[in-house]
Amino acid sequence: MTSSSAQDSSTNTTVDPGFTVPTWMHILGGWIHCHPRTWIRLGNLETRAIQDVIANIKVEQPVYVAGLARSGTTVLLERLAGHPQVATHRYVDFPPLLTPYWWNRWLSLVPRSPEVAQERAHKDGIAVTSQSPEAFEEVLWMAFFSDIHDPSRCGAFDHQASHPAFERFYDEHIRKLLAIRRRQRYVAKGNYNLVRMGYLHKLYPDARFVVAIRDPVWHIASLMKQQRLFATGEASQPRALEHMRRVGHFEFGLDRRAINVGDDAMTARITELWEAGREVEGWALYWADIYRHVADVLDTDPALRDACLVVHYEDLCNQPEETLIRFHEHCQLPVRSQVIRDAAAGLRFPTYYRPQFNEQELSLIREITQPVVARFGQPHVS
Repeated sequence: MTSSSAQDSSTNTTVDPGFTVPTWMHILGGWIHCHPRTWIRLGNLETRAIQDVIANIKVEQPVYVAGLARSGTTVLLERLAGHPQVATHRYVDFPPLLTPYWWNRWLSLVPRSPEVAQERAHKDGIAVTSQSPEAFEEVLWMAFFSDIHDPSRCGAFDHQASHPAFERFYDEHIRKLLAIRRRQRYVAKGNYNLVRMGYLHKLYPDARFVVAIRDPVWHIASLMKQQRLFATGEASQPRALEHMRRVGHFEFGLDRRAINVGDDAMTARITELWEAGREVEGWALYWADIYRHVADVLDTDPALRDACLVVHYEDLCNQPEETLIRFHEHCQLPVRSQVIRDAAAGLRFPTYYRPQFNEQELSLIREITQPVVARFGQPHVS
């Protein structure tokens, strides 16, 4: 979904095309979503059919960029996606994500019309085309873990997690993506992977992880802004709500769901606060709950901690070149100095909104989040 606005002459109301889902995508995406086992079988059939293509391809040093939505993960993904060694999912890969090789072969035979980048539905200044990188890995997880977004169940995966069928399919899927793109390194942005790093590290011990974190006052303000935007957009365009469910984005909108990291009571409390309209307190508790879990995992797993880099959003904006250098070095994806300078040139604090909290709300956010903020240290420049 991209974003702009247009006038609907039949109702004389403003319609946001950014939340419009094409009919073909709605029908095909819905059919795939409702028949995951069929598409898993098709994915396995595809793998057998192209075994010679991927036989010598290995998944080495994959990079996982994760963080709560609005923490800067898209910016980080875009900075890596242009690297000549990197393969990512793209907007064009959906809906038939589970059969990427056949779908991309078909697309290669279809004439591609010229595209003009359009601002995405988030209205955050990020313009995209069908070839832009996107977070679609969640479709794979949902196909194998049907209850993965049930807030009443723990959604965190550690080193003890095991699902051989998923692990085989997942590895083969990445290898197919590397073959399609003719690249060597897989990069995934996945907000939910923030609570799966232990499992992913078990699957790929040489993986690199990047955790994005942001000042909770600004972060919560941005999340609340997106919640209003997506709830309104999905109400006016019901297909958009179904689309968000099918691609596994439950961060905000009419079907917002909290990630349960093991504290059922806390997850229920957060949900109750959201439903009661107490957004500030609900988001503050959620921010603290998720990043506390991440801090606990890193504290108890030295190997994972060594493989993980924490990137403060404020550093991206205040010290973009220095931060991007650390970022690329950690991911072991070297780039030329000019590339870093060009990438840093567009990084700055948002100017299209500011937090509008009163003193009581600010005090509440700080009280709830400060103990967790302290565990991640301060940005290099406050």
